[in-house]
Formats: sequence, structure tokens, C-alpha cells
Amino acid sequence: MGEILIRSIFLAIALAMDAFAVSLSNGLKEPNMSKIKMIAICFSFGFFQLLMPFIGYLCGHAIIKYIVKFIPYIALILLLFLGIKMIIEGIKKNDKEEKEIRNITFTIVILQSIATSIDALSTGLTFSNYTINQALICVSIIGIITFIICIFGFYLGKKTGVLFANKADIIGGVILIIIGLDIFLKGIIG
Repeated sequence: MGEILIRSIFLAIALAMDAFAVSLSNGLKEPNMSKIKMIAICFSFGFFQLLMPFIGYLCGHAIIKYIVKFIPYIALILLLFLGIKMIIEGIKKNDKEEKEIRNITFTIVILQSIATSIDALSTGLTFSNYTINQALICVSIIGIITFIICIFGFYLGKKTGVLFANKADIIGGVILIIIGLDIFLKGIIG
């Protein structure tokens, strides 16, 4: 069981990096976000990072082998869409709009959560030989660690977001596009 815990922790850290970067981007975009909203968004990231590998575990090799080749494309499309949208918003912004609160909507959070966790779907295959209890422990660790790492990303983004308030949307959009390209290239190249 100790080996499973250690493996789960390292796997969780690796899987959480995309969600961390998006949390950083969200903190840049909305530096005055309330703690409750920030925690809810981080919970969403953690939940989807927990859910996707568990779905992969449940599906096993039967279904996932048909879906896995499309995962990099789905993540790329979602993150490109969100990133380009943020860049356009940042470019269009004028002085009046800059004074308004920039809001991250529920729809954007769900799309970000799916996009950053969809690559974890195939991770569930790596522990397909675990018992259901071992799999639940593994995915729980992934979810909890993702949540914690995202909280850190938000705080870092909020602190730097105040410094880069005028360019936060553009920087955040570029970060999302880079993450999308990274997931895509890793999925295509191997």
C-alpha cells in the first residue's frame, strides 16, 4: 500500500501542473476574487482531476482505447478557445472596462476543469489492476493534491495579478494556449 501512496502523490503532482497554471492564470485575471469563489474553483479542478482517472479506471481497456487518441485534441481545442477569448478580451479592454470587475464564470470554470483533467482519463488505466479501494485512495490523493496546488496557484496569480492588472487577460490567455499546446504535443508525440 505504501508504494501506491507514493506513486499516487507523484502522479497527483504531475497531473496538477496544468490546473496550477490555469489557477495562476485565473488569479491574474481576477486578483480581487473572493476566497469562497477561489476555493470553489480549486474544488472543481480537484474534483475533475479525481473524476477523470476514476472513469478511466472503471472503463478499463475496453472503451478508453478508442477515446485516448482524441484526448490531446479535445484539451487543445478547449484551452485554445479559452485562451484566445481571454486575449481578445484583454486587447479590447479600454479604461472604462478596466475599472469593472473581471469575472470568471461557472461555464469557464467547468471548461477549464475538463480541459486540464481530460488527460488524466488515461491515467486511470495505469492502475486498472488496483482493487476498487486502492483506486479510490489513489484518485482521492490526486484530487486533494490538485486542490492544494491550485490554491497556491491562485494566491500567486492574485499577488502578481495586481502588478500586471492591465495585461492579466493577455498573459492568462497565453498561459492557457501554452498549456493546450503542451497537452496536445505530449499526447501526439508520446
